[in-house]
Amino acid sequence: MRALIVENDDKVARALSRTLRAEGFEIERAGTVRDAVEAIARSEFDVALVDLGLDDGDGVDVIRALREKASTGVLAVTARGEEADRVRGLRAGADDYLVKPFGVAELLARIEAVTRRLRVVRSVPQTHGVIDHGGLVIDRDRHEVHLHGELLRLTRKEFDVFVMLARSVGSVVERDHILDQVWHSTFEGSSRSLDTHMTSLRAKLGDAARISTVRGIGYRLEPVEKPDR
Repeated sequence: MRALIVENDDKVARALSRTLRAEGFEIERAGTVRDAVEAIARSEFDVALVDLGLDDGDGVDVIRALREKASTGVLAVTARGEEADRVRGLRAGADDYLVKPFGVAELLARIEAVTRRLRVVRSVPQTHGVIDHGGLVIDRDRHEVHLHGELLRLTRKEFDVFVMLARSVGSVVERDHILDQVWHSTFEGSSRSLDTHMTSLRAKLGDAARISTVRGIGYRLEPVEKPDR
Protein backbone atom coordinates (compact mmCIF):
# COMPACT_ATOMS: atom_id res chain seq x y z
CA MET A 1 0.00 0.00 0.00
CA ARG A 2 1.09 3.57 -0.70
CA ALA A 3 0.79 6.41 1.80
CA LEU A 4 1.14 10.16 1.32
CA ILE A 5 2.33 12.10 4.38
CA VAL A 6 1.63 15.83 4.14
CA GLU A 7 3.57 17.31 7.04
CA ASN A 8 5.85 20.35 7.32
CA ASP A 9 7.56 19.23 10.52
CA ASP A 10 10.55 17.10 9.50
CA LYS A 11 10.75 15.30 12.84
CA VAL A 12 7.07 14.31 12.77
CA ALA A 13 7.27 13.30 9.11
CA ARG A 14 10.28 11.06 9.75
CA ALA A 15 8.55 9.37 12.69
CA LEU A 16 5.40 8.75 10.65
CA SER A 17 7.44 7.43 7.73
CA ARG A 18 9.35 4.98 9.94
CA THR A 19 6.14 3.70 11.51
CA LEU A 20 4.32 3.16 8.23
CA ARG A 21 7.32 1.65 6.44
CA ALA A 22 7.57 -0.88 9.28
CA GLU A 23 3.96 -1.81 8.44
CA GLY A 24 4.82 -2.36 4.78
CA PHE A 25 3.73 0.99 3.30
CA GLU A 26 5.53 2.76 0.48
CA ILE A 27 5.86 6.39 1.57
CA GLU A 28 5.86 9.72 -0.23
CA ARG A 29 6.23 12.88 1.83
CA ALA A 30 5.15 16.41 0.92
CA GLY A 31 5.91 19.40 3.11
CA THR A 32 3.78 22.00 1.35
CA VAL A 33 0.37 22.30 -0.28
CA ARG A 34 2.03 22.71 -3.67
CA ASP A 35 4.17 19.58 -3.31
CA ALA A 36 1.16 17.61 -2.06
CA VAL A 37 -1.07 18.63 -4.97
CA GLU A 38 1.69 17.72 -7.44
CA ALA A 39 2.13 14.31 -5.78
CA ILE A 40 -1.61 13.66 -5.95
CA ALA A 41 -1.67 14.57 -9.65
CA ARG A 42 1.07 12.11 -10.60
CA SER A 43 0.47 9.19 -8.20
CA GLU A 44 -2.22 7.05 -6.61
CA PHE A 45 -2.30 6.57 -2.84
CA ASP A 46 -4.23 4.19 -0.60
CA VAL A 47 -4.15 6.55 2.36
CA ALA A 48 -3.07 10.13 3.06
CA LEU A 49 -2.26 11.85 6.36
CA VAL A 50 -2.75 15.59 5.91
CA ASP A 51 -1.64 18.14 8.50
CA LEU A 52 -4.02 21.07 8.22
CA GLY A 53 -1.46 23.57 9.54
CA LEU A 54 0.89 23.89 6.56
CA ASP A 55 3.22 26.86 6.05
CA ASP A 56 2.23 27.78 2.50
CA GLY A 57 -1.54 27.29 2.68
CA ASP A 58 -4.43 25.31 4.03
CA GLY A 59 -4.32 21.54 4.29
CA VAL A 60 -8.03 21.56 3.43
CA ASP A 61 -6.99 22.36 -0.16
CA VAL A 62 -4.97 19.14 -0.17
CA ILE A 63 -7.97 17.17 1.11
CA ARG A 64 -10.15 18.61 -1.65
CA ALA A 65 -7.57 17.53 -4.24
CA LEU A 66 -7.50 14.05 -2.73
CA ARG A 67 -11.29 13.81 -2.78
CA GLU A 68 -11.18 13.93 -6.56
CA LYS A 69 -9.68 10.44 -6.20
CA ALA A 70 -12.32 8.57 -4.23
CA SER A 71 -10.06 5.54 -3.75
CA THR A 72 -7.78 7.36 -1.28
CA GLY A 73 -8.51 7.23 2.45
CA VAL A 74 -7.86 10.62 4.05
CA LEU A 75 -6.94 11.38 7.66
CA ALA A 76 -6.82 15.05 8.71
CA VAL A 77 -4.18 15.78 11.35
CA THR A 78 -4.74 18.69 13.74
CA ALA A 79 -3.29 20.11 16.95
CA ARG A 80 -5.00 19.44 20.27
CA GLY A 81 -8.14 21.50 20.88
CA GLU A 82 -8.59 22.71 17.30
CA GLU A 83 -12.13 21.38 16.91
CA ALA A 84 -13.00 23.94 14.24
CA ASP A 85 -10.14 22.65 12.06
CA ARG A 86 -11.28 19.06 12.51
CA VAL A 87 -14.78 20.03 11.39
CA ARG A 88 -13.34 21.85 8.37
CA GLY A 89 -11.31 18.79 7.47
CA LEU A 90 -14.30 16.47 7.66
CA ARG A 91 -16.43 18.87 5.64
CA ALA A 92 -13.73 19.02 2.98
CA GLY A 93 -13.94 15.24 2.65
CA ALA A 94 -11.58 13.68 5.20
CA ASP A 95 -12.65 10.21 6.30
CA ASP A 96 -11.38 10.68 9.86
CA TYR A 97 -8.94 12.76 11.88
CA LEU A 98 -6.04 12.43 14.29
CA VAL A 99 -5.22 14.90 17.08
CA LYS A 100 -1.57 15.57 17.91
CA PRO A 101 0.08 14.08 19.82
CA PHE A 102 -1.11 10.58 18.96
CA GLY A 103 0.34 7.14 19.56
CA VAL A 104 1.34 4.48 17.08
CA ALA A 105 -1.55 2.21 18.07
CA GLU A 106 -4.15 4.92 17.43
CA LEU A 107 -2.52 5.88 14.11
CA LEU A 108 -2.53 2.31 12.81
CA ALA A 109 -6.06 1.63 14.08
CA ARG A 110 -7.47 4.67 12.30
CA ILE A 111 -5.64 3.88 9.08
CA GLU A 112 -6.89 0.29 9.22
CA ALA A 113 -10.47 1.46 9.81
CA VAL A 114 -10.40 3.92 6.92
CA THR A 115 -8.81 1.54 4.42
CA ARG A 116 -11.13 -1.31 5.47
CA ARG A 117 -14.17 0.92 4.96
CA LEU A 118 -12.93 1.91 1.51
CA ARG A 119 -12.45 -1.73 0.53
CA VAL A 120 -16.05 -2.43 1.49
CA VAL A 121 -17.34 0.66 -0.34
CA ARG A 122 -15.54 -0.34 -3.55
CA SER A 123 -17.30 -3.71 -3.44
CA VAL A 124 -20.82 -2.21 -3.34
CA PRO A 125 -22.60 -2.86 -6.67
CA GLN A 126 -24.10 0.33 -8.12
CA THR A 127 -25.27 -0.06 -11.70
CA HIS A 128 -28.25 1.01 -13.79
CA GLY A 129 -29.79 3.08 -11.02
CA VAL A 130 -29.65 0.25 -8.45
CA ILE A 131 -27.58 0.28 -5.25
CA ASP A 132 -27.10 -3.00 -3.39
CA HIS A 133 -26.38 -2.39 0.30
CA GLY A 134 -26.24 -5.82 1.88
CA GLY A 135 -29.82 -7.08 2.05
CA LEU A 136 -31.15 -3.68 0.94
CA VAL A 137 -31.70 -2.98 -2.74
CA ILE A 138 -32.31 0.64 -3.65
CA ASP A 139 -33.91 1.19 -7.06
CA ARG A 140 -33.51 4.88 -7.83
CA ASP A 141 -35.48 4.69 -11.08
CA ARG A 142 -38.54 3.08 -9.45
CA HIS A 143 -38.13 4.98 -6.15
CA GLU A 144 -38.28 1.72 -4.21
CA VAL A 145 -36.26 0.08 -1.46
CA HIS A 146 -36.50 -3.67 -0.89
CA LEU A 147 -35.19 -5.57 2.12
CA HIS A 148 -34.63 -9.24 1.31
CA GLY A 149 -37.24 -8.91 -1.44
CA GLU A 150 -39.84 -7.12 0.70
CA LEU A 151 -40.83 -3.56 -0.23
CA LEU A 152 -40.15 -0.97 2.49
CA ARG A 153 -42.74 1.78 2.78
CA LEU A 154 -40.58 4.90 2.71
CA THR A 155 -41.92 8.40 2.20
CA ARG A 156 -40.53 10.37 -0.73
CA LYS A 157 -38.26 12.42 1.51
CA GLU A 158 -37.08 9.35 3.44
CA PHE A 159 -36.22 7.73 0.11
CA ASP A 160 -34.39 10.82 -1.16
CA VAL A 161 -32.38 11.13 2.07
CA PHE A 162 -31.47 7.44 2.02
CA VAL A 163 -30.33 7.64 -1.62
CA MET A 164 -28.05 10.57 -0.79
CA LEU A 165 -26.46 8.57 2.03
CA ALA A 166 -26.24 5.37 -0.03
CA ARG A 167 -24.46 7.13 -2.89
CA SER A 168 -21.74 8.18 -0.43
CA VAL A 169 -21.43 5.08 1.74
CA GLY A 170 -18.76 5.54 4.38
CA SER A 171 -18.54 9.32 3.88
CA VAL A 172 -20.24 12.11 5.79
CA VAL A 173 -23.10 13.90 4.05
CA GLU A 174 -23.64 17.36 5.52
CA ARG A 175 -27.01 18.29 7.01
CA ASP A 176 -27.13 21.51 5.00
CA HIS A 177 -26.50 19.58 1.78
CA ILE A 178 -29.37 17.19 2.55
CA LEU A 179 -31.67 20.08 3.43
CA ASP A 180 -30.74 21.93 0.25
CA GLN A 181 -31.23 18.91 -2.02
CA VAL A 182 -34.30 17.35 -0.40
CA TRP A 183 -36.10 20.25 1.28
CA HIS A 184 -34.66 23.04 -0.92
CA SER A 185 -34.34 25.04 2.26
CA THR A 186 -32.15 25.25 5.35
CA PHE A 187 -34.50 27.13 7.66
CA GLU A 188 -35.14 25.84 11.18
CA GLY A 189 -38.44 24.13 10.40
CA SER A 190 -36.82 22.08 7.63
CA SER A 191 -34.00 21.13 9.98
CA ARG A 192 -36.49 19.79 12.54
CA SER A 193 -38.26 17.91 9.75
CA LEU A 194 -34.98 16.25 8.78
CA ASP A 195 -34.52 15.07 12.37
CA THR A 196 -38.02 13.56 12.34
CA HIS A 197 -37.51 11.86 8.97
CA MET A 198 -34.14 10.48 10.08
CA THR A 199 -35.70 8.93 13.18
CA SER A 200 -38.43 7.34 11.07
CA LEU A 201 -35.95 6.14 8.42
CA ARG A 202 -33.74 4.47 11.00
CA ALA A 203 -36.76 2.72 12.51
CA LYS A 204 -37.87 1.38 9.12
CA LEU A 205 -34.39 0.21 8.13
CA GLY A 206 -33.75 -1.44 11.49
CA ASP A 207 -30.57 -3.49 11.63
CA ALA A 208 -30.29 -3.61 7.83
CA ALA A 209 -28.48 -0.27 7.69
CA ARG A 210 -26.59 1.79 10.25
CA ILE A 211 -26.78 5.56 9.90
CA SER A 212 -24.32 7.36 12.16
CA THR A 213 -24.68 10.97 13.29
CA VAL A 214 -21.48 13.00 12.97
CA ARG A 215 -22.06 15.75 15.51
CA GLY A 216 -22.19 19.24 14.07
CA ILE A 217 -21.73 18.03 10.49
CA GLY A 218 -24.23 15.47 9.21
CA TYR A 219 -24.83 11.76 8.71
CA ARG A 220 -22.94 8.75 7.39
CA LEU A 221 -24.29 5.43 6.12
CA GLU A 222 -21.85 2.84 7.41
CA PRO A 223 -20.72 0.18 4.92
CA VAL A 224 -21.81 -3.40 5.39
CA GLU A 225 -18.68 -5.31 6.25
CA LYS A 226 -18.33 -8.78 4.82
CA PRO A 227 -17.23 -11.47 7.30
CA ASP A 228 -13.61 -12.61 7.02
CA ARG A 229 -13.10 -16.01 5.48
